[in-house]
Amino acid sequence: MIKRWFIAGIVAVVPIVITVYVIIGLFHFVDKILGAPINKFLYACWGFRFEGLGVLLSLFIILVVGALISFAKIKIFNLDRLFLRFPLVKKIYGPIKQIISFLFVDVTRPEFKKIALVEYPRKGIYSLGFVTGKALKAIETRTGKRMYNVFIPSSPSPLTGFTVVVGEEDLLFLDIALEEAMSLIVSGGMSSHSLGKD
Repeated sequence: MIKRWFIAGIVAVVPIVITVYVIIGLFHFVDKILGAPINKFLYACWGFRFEGLGVLLSLFIILVVGALISFAKIKIFNLDRLFLRFPLVKKIYGPIKQIISFLFVDVTRPEFKKIALVEYPRKGIYSLGFVTGKALKAIETRTGKRMYNVFIPSSPSPLTGFTVVVGEEDLLFLDIALEEAMSLIVSGGMSSHSLGKD
């Protein structure tokens, strides 16, 4: 009886604690970037601090930059060219930007955000994959088929995984949202209700 209660308590409490811990950690990390120097100035001049100021300023800056780029058509700075000049930095910046763009930006060709099943790692076993784009022309020429790049994410971290090149006829497209697929991957398949199952 006590063991069952303890396990039930773990299942209920641990996810909440970890989620709150991660959110608080992110809050303090972001707040220190801009908030720390400004709060130091506020405390020196008026004797008080504004917790969360850095987070608010970061959100404000993101909104302003986004508004200028989207509506005013102003390119404030070309981070791509700047960061991609440095060998070590480009290996971090490039993939991160591609992942963020894939998840949050509407691409002009919707098929590149489709979810599909791929027979991987062997025939008869299916893996969930994200169709990220057409394969290189050299690959299509060599195979004589229409080929696509498919990213197969790992559980529970969808930011890591494998990239495979698959023929169009071997892709089984699924009518599910990107968010549903992410939930399935992060949960290790336990949130199968996201695919319409009871």
